[in-house]
Amino acid sequence: MLGGRSPVRPERVGIVVVYPRLLGLYGDRGNGIAVQHRAEARGIPTSLVEVEPGDPIPEQGDLYLVGGGEDRSMTAAARLLDAQAGLRRAVEAGAGCLAVCAGLQLLAREYVGHDGSVRPGLGLLDVTCGRLPGPRAVGEVVARSEIDGSALLGFENHQGDAVLGPLARPLGVVAVGRGNGHDRLEGARQGRVIGTYLHGPVLVRNPALADWLLAQAVGHDLAPLADARVERLRRERLRAAPTLRARRLRRG
Repeated sequence: MLGGRSPVRPERVGIVVVYPRLLGLYGDRGNGIAVQHRAEARGIPTSLVEVEPGDPIPEQGDLYLVGGGEDRSMTAAARLLDAQAGLRRAVEAGAGCLAVCAGLQLLAREYVGHDGSVRPGLGLLDVTCGRLPGPRAVGEVVARSEIDGSALLGFENHQGDAVLGPLARPLGVVAVGRGNGHDRLEGARQGRVIGTYLHGPVLVRNPALADWLLAQAVGHDLAPLADARVERLRRERLRAAPTLRARRLRRG
């Protein structure tokens, strides 16, 4: 069964992946596998539920994962999320949530659709999403995490921006890439909710971020967990970022 959200460690951490067929661009559904792997490597039992269109979103999960999608998929997902309040109710009750790219926009106060119209989001992040001027933001991103100071890595491919309101704080400060398109910031965080433009999947590339979300779900700090394969991947992606600032982050 899905775990609760009391300060006591849940009997089983419930991970809910929302509409992966619609919002699974660039392997974002792998974020659920990444969290499950890091939990069970520590002996923390989990359940992973993938909710597809037509299925109700369970409200008793501990961590909800919303991925990215193309314009039509995002529009379909927005209609489904408007039609049922499971995700909103779960997050408002204290569940954690990671929303990537289109997912970030869907959780924002409002966003601009592909037709230029302004549309209301779920309002779970104090963020307003418009459109980036000029070409799409495409390529590797390196930022410094505002959670723990580590290098935050990912791949972006989007035309959206993100302007943070007073209740939201940035996820990272960009050294390489576009991120939110303003003030060298990447993503947003508000309570247990994180939004980002980073694919990768982002929780595979950034184990510290995965562990932060997992720690919120279990209600306590986690023992360190080394993963040589992930560290090799991070070193490779840092080497691929062709700037002095990225090299400085790697040395840090």
